[in-house]
Amino acid sequence: MKTMRARAAGAAFAVAAQAALSLPGMAAPAAARAAVQPYAVVGDAITRPLTAQPGNAARGRAIVTDRRTGLCLLCHSGPFPEEAFQGTLAPPLDGAGSRLSAGQLRLRLVDSRRLDPDSLMPAYHRSEGLARVGAAWQGRPLLDAQQIEDVVAFLLTLRR
Repeated sequence: MKTMRARAAGAAFAVAAQAALSLPGMAAPAAARAAVQPYAVVGDAITRPLTAQPGNAARGRAIVTDRRTGLCLLCHSGPFPEEAFQGTLAPPLDGAGSRLSAGQLRLRLVDSRRLDPDSLMPAYHRSEGLARVGAAWQGRPLLDAQQIEDVVAFLLTLRR
């Protein structure tokens, strides 16, 4: 059960993330303007990749560490010594590839609220049913299908 402090932190995160995505000059990248790709959830995973092209771990790492694209380090920490101010609200990314399968990682990126309705993590590949979405992002996913696959490829390299 979440404590009041965790709920308050979650509310603060939601406001901070929305503010970051709504800042003037923070227009949606051209790649993120693509439509949401269809997918099927099987258990706790999206077992089939969203694209025919395999993910690229180097591009995925760039998305994870970019504070304007993924915003991952707002909540997560990881093996990124060059990045200051890593988050503590969510599980560390270290070892993600040991803990979760590609399909499990994919679902958590696409829409983590399918697993936990109280999740603080944004739905990175959903455009419907969202609240307080910045004008630049309305009707668009935060990350396109290839970016999701790139992040999955990178997270799978993080093994303990």
